[in-house]
Amino acid sequence: MLKRLGHDADLAVNGKEAVQALESRPYQIVFMDIQMPEMDGLEATRIIRERCLSAEQPHIVALTAFNLVYGREMCLSAGMDDYLSKPLIMEELRAAIENCIAHRAK
Repeated sequence: MLKRLGHDADLAVNGKEAVQALESRPYQIVFMDIQMPEMDGLEATRIIRERCLSAEQPHIVALTAFNLVYGREMCLSAGMDDYLSKPLIMEELRAAIENCIAHRAK
């Protein structure tokens, strides 16, 4: 879906890899799955928010199929900026990216 919208992406298979990726290079936006092995998306987000310099903070969008278990408020309180539930809809993904771009332009 990201490629169809004209964007490249890197893949991390768990929260630990996501944190490591952000330690090696800055990203503008991170789509963070909530349920991952080794470290879930909530914990990974908390660590990213603690470790990244202010200027390098990515826009983090929660992705979850379990919107009743991991509600919007739980994700936002962990430090995420936006929330999408699965299955993803192309227009919602596009809106999340545009929201990130608008946020960065401020």
